[in-house]
Amino acid sequence: MNTKMMDGILFANMIRGGAATLSANRQIVNDLNVFPIPDGDTGDNMFMTIDSGVAALCHDEDPSLGNTASIAAKGMLLGARGNSGVILSRIFAGISRGLQGVESADVTILGKAFESGLSEAYNAVSSPVEGTILTVYKDAVHYAGSRIKRDSTLESYFDNFLHELHRSLQRTPELLDVLRQAGVVDSGGAGFIYIAEGMQSALRGESFDIMRENTSSGKSVDFSAFDEDSVLEFGYCTEFLLRLQTSKVNPDQFDLKELEQFLNSVGDSVVIFQEGTIVKAHVHTMKPGDVLNHCQQYGEFLTTKIENMTLQHNETTVSNRFEATLQTKPHKTYGIVSVAAGNGIKEVFSSLGCDVVVDGGQSMNPSAEDLISAFKEINADHIIVYPNNSNILLTAQQAAALYQDAQVSIVPSKTIGEGYAAISMLDTEKNSIEEILEEQKDIIAGVITGIVSKAVRDTEKNGLSVHKDDYIGFVGDEIYDASPDRLTALLQLADKLQITHYDIALIVCGENVSSDESENVYQELKKLCPHTEIILIDGQQPIYDYILILE
Repeated sequence: MNTKMMDGILFANMIRGGAATLSANRQIVNDLNVFPIPDGDTGDNMFMTIDSGVAALCHDEDPSLGNTASIAAKGMLLGARGNSGVILSRIFAGISRGLQGVESADVTILGKAFESGLSEAYNAVSSPVEGTILTVYKDAVHYAGSRIKRDSTLESYFDNFLHELHRSLQRTPELLDVLRQAGVVDSGGAGFIYIAEGMQSALRGESFDIMRENTSSGKSVDFSAFDEDSVLEFGYCTEFLLRLQTSKVNPDQFDLKELEQFLNSVGDSVVIFQEGTIVKAHVHTMKPGDVLNHCQQYGEFLTTKIENMTLQHNETTVSNRFEATLQTKPHKTYGIVSVAAGNGIKEVFSSLGCDVVVDGGQSMNPSAEDLISAFKEINADHIIVYPNNSNILLTAQQAAALYQDAQVSIVPSKTIGEGYAAISMLDTEKNSIEEILEEQKDIIAGVITGIVSKAVRDTEKNGLSVHKDDYIGFVGDEIYDASPDRLTALLQLADKLQITHYDIALIVCGENVSSDESENVYQELKKLCPHTEIILIDGQQPIYDYILILE
């Protein structure tokens, strides 16, 4: 094939191809984790990000390339998860910007759009690191762009693009010591290669279905959680994609604010945006039928989803994305959103004053839309967000940039320990949000968070040999000790972190730690540091057997 022009229908199928190919290979990407604990979620994060773009397309292909790119990019921006997912979403946002107003594109226009994706991705990261997906994409864009000639086709461009993607990926260990020491290539770069391969296959004529995981229809319902005597307390989580119809409304003059006001009058937790003639909306309401009837006067639905939140609430008491009551919360100056995994940890953060605790953490990063939904639940002028994980920081920043109804500020907490310390010492009586944030940064700078977790593979780092199923004690990316026994690993870590120099040490016990074991931990630590106050917290968090917080 010698394809000279790309339209919206072809680009949509290429995105579907990218999502499908990544989906089939995402475990391979997950396994390229640098650290020897279960933190390999890059493949999942990238897939869920591009899958959100696929979902936004909803089989309703637009022949206009610019409109298609914009719809897909907007979906990815809201669905972005993890650093790799955010960078991926910014790449497609830049491509969309480069294709704005374009009905179809030849290889020269496409090459320039890919260059726009490059600048957008680099601008999204405050301190870009070479040897990552950024480098891999940059090298491929420059290589393929430099080889565009008068007779170039889209196929020849993607051949060159993929050729350099593979070569650049193999060079990533030369640029990052952590990759070289772990004996792996960059996982984000590898994930992007699978996306590009799928896009190339679609360009060559292969068809792809929307490879999306259905997280609702396949879910079993606990019928006992809402019986014939139950009372609907929390209403329905109602979501839909609406295609504006020219027979009903002029799309160019459609008043999105008016519809937003209506949704707020019949519910809350409203998230709504318009991309071209498609409107995506989310609302918590007691009467979803009224919402659907009202909105149908503007167009027809592409997708709808209605979930009984009282049923969800009765199935689990843990605050999650759609578990907000429909009562308007009192207005406040400052609201707090934190991210945490583990019922115990989430309860602790709630007790510290968090308005919403978003479910997430290691290997379970929330999306930008999850965070925006949390912002919507808070009636505050300023919202302060604690990501508590380095892989959630970019997502939080993206969600803050997308949210317009309050000033959203990010405290760059990268661990549960930093978030705990910062929130527990939050002083909102300062003269300005800038003073508050500066003090919060000073607080997290003085916190040490040690982790004990099981290794999932053999590795050697800084002269320390780690065997699969060993328990390792680490801070950040530095491993301090390894032991077949997790208590021993914790005690060794505490000793090397000089726990005796601290007045207070918090031990957050994971979901696999029994009450007897936690009591044993307490007694052993008291022997090690009799003058340090030891506080045990039943965090119930996954992956991390122990979190040691030293302030």
